[in-house]
Amino acid sequence: MPVERLENGSWLHAGRLPLGGGWSGLCTAPGHQGESPSHEELREFCNLGYAEGCGRLPRERVWDSVRFAARVVGSDGNGAGGRIQVRYVCERGHRPVEHGMLEFDAADARWEQRHRDSRVQRMAECFLESYVAKGKRQEVTPAAG
Repeated sequence: MPVERLENGSWLHAGRLPLGGGWSGLCTAPGHQGESPSHEELREFCNLGYAEGCGRLPRERVWDSVRFAARVVGSDGNGAGGRIQVRYVCERGHRPVEHGMLEFDAADARWEQRHRDSRVQRMAECFLESYVAKGKRQEVTPAAG
């Protein structure tokens, strides 16, 4: 369960990670709830999905990884005053087993559509935070050039 953004991760392209960056957090695997993964476990397993080498990974699980994508609907292009649709795909064995769309109202700063699983919802929140921060960085970069 992601808790805090990792600014000092050692990924070559952290922006390409499933949540748009690295995160520290707590394990939610049965029998390991609340344990803090090591920095190496965060780097090699937790932030990538498909954590086959992780000793905490349960054999029976619904999915291996969750992927996200977002788009702004009805705003000035950066989410201000509009809605952000967050699409998700839960994968098992590199195949989709569930997919759907969540929606965030940027004007009211609240989720219009949430995921029923609190873990997926929290990952969506982290992804959205990364998505919005990336948009703000891209606004500043052209202005600086």
